[in-house]
Amino acid sequence: MNYLSFDLSEGSDGVATLEAMAATSADEHAAVMAEVQQVLDWAWRHFAHTHGPADEGMDWDHDLQISVEDGRWHAVTLTVTGSPRFVEAFLASFGGRQD
Repeated sequence: MNYLSFDLSEGSDGVATLEAMAATSADEHAAVMAEVQQVLDWAWRHFAHTHGPADEGMDWDHDLQISVEDGRWHAVTLTVTGSPRFVEAFLASFGGRQD
C-alpha cells in the first residue's frame, strides 16, 4: 500500500476498527481508489458471507467516504470494523498500526 495506512483501535466489545485516510491531488485519486478496491476485494473474498453489523454476528463492515475540495484535492476515508478473526487475517495480509 502506497496511500492507505490503517490505524487499529480495539473496542471493549471485542470489535476493532481499522481506519485509513488518504488526501491526494486529483491525479493520484485513481491510485488511492485502487488500493481501497484491493482491500475490499480481499475482504469480500475471505469473508464473503459475513459482511454486516457486528451486533448481528457478522465479521466485518465498512464505510467509505470521499470528499473533493475545489475539484482538485481528494480525501478518502475507509473505515472497516471487524471481529478478532477478521482483524487477525487483515493484519496478516495488510499490516497496520496499533494505537
